[in-house]
Amino acid sequence: MGAQRTPREKWIEQGLAALAAAGPEAVRIEALAQQLGVTKGGFYGYFANRDALLTAMLDTWERESVDEVLARVEAEGGDPRTRATRAGHLTFSDDRLLPIDLAVRDWARRDAEVADRLRRVDNARMDLLRELIGSVCDDPDEVEARSLLAITSAIGAHFLAADHAGQHRPEVIARISSLLVPDAAGSDPPAR
Repeated sequence: MGAQRTPREKWIEQGLAALAAAGPEAVRIEALAQQLGVTKGGFYGYFANRDALLTAMLDTWERESVDEVLARVEAEGGDPRTRATRAGHLTFSDDRLLPIDLAVRDWARRDAEVADRLRRVDNARMDLLRELIGSVCDDPDEVEARSLLAITSAIGAHFLAADHAGQHRPEVIARISSLLVPDAAGSDPPAR
């Protein structure tokens, strides 16, 4: 009986962990093999080269960030605000996806192919927001503005170091959601 090979998914997961921790430069075959406790020879049974691994990593991130999030949002249902909040939480609060997403955003600044991939993912996210907000808001300009504000606040909150006048960030983010995504009746929350 021969030695069991390290599964392809383990290489991808280790690559995503390296990407999230230190960027694409940290995704090195030898380093990943060492972290997995294996030789690098098994890598070539799955991938032609490092670029093939990077593509597989981006495929995994895209599938999890779009397809799996959308499937879960659809399966769990709820009103538009609940669904939008769930999608944002799954993507931008998740301990696994968030660091990868932020690393991909940084990587996309220097790589046109990664930027194209990020654009496709963000477009899918915007499409979901447009659909949800559009189901309770008739003005297309308002739908677009609210969708853009929702996604930029979700992403930007991870880069902002400001305090919130005695409030906790999750409360502020929840308030943003309630302001940007009208409730099922199409009305905004009352002003405080």
